[in-house]
Amino acid sequence: MGIVTTSASVSLDGFIAGPQGTGFEHLFAWYDGGAEEFPSANPDVHFRLSPADHRYLSTVMPQIGVLVVGRRLFDMTDGWGGTHPLDKPVVVLTHSVPQEWADAHPDAPFRFVTTGIQDAVAAGHELAGGLDVAVNAGEMASQALAAGLLDEVVLDVVPVLLGDGVRFFDGIGAAPYVLDGPDITPGERVTHLRYRLRRPDRGDA
Repeated sequence: MGIVTTSASVSLDGFIAGPQGTGFEHLFAWYDGGAEEFPSANPDVHFRLSPADHRYLSTVMPQIGVLVVGRRLFDMTDGWGGTHPLDKPVVVLTHSVPQEWADAHPDAPFRFVTTGIQDAVAAGHELAGGLDVAVNAGEMASQALAAGLLDEVVLDVVPVLLGDGVRFFDGIGAAPYVLDGPDITPGERVTHLRYRLRRPDRGDA
């Protein structure tokens, strides 16, 4: 079974979005920072990466089998029209199933879970086929961390200070949490940092 990981582009002061949903032109600039095309399943979304970032994503993305996201992101993107740009199945943690959307997209590889983060991650493992389950940063990752489900944290650190907004982690429960690493991959105006969470239940020191 794969691990549970979370990753996001994050500012130097720890935000994955600025105030009122701003700052994405800075946080996501590295996705358009070069000339090498990276595959997208959505014709309206394009990734043109530097050679270093292309190598990085080409290594990371095949390890991910499913994405776990919250209802807010699902609604913001209208469920990506039924096909996530990364061409992965999606588990949506929500209080209620958006039945109208589900009826309009009967073949979309989306599963809606209304019974909490543990069941959402369990559904992710079921769909991932032994690959990793990627939990969206922010509220989803914070819930997974507090529930003891998270194995790995990946920060795509962008050289910008947003000052306020949505934190990568917030309301994480019984801190502190200790992590090992990082593995460091420099990119084009981004630095990819990969940390492994120490988990007492698996005998980590």
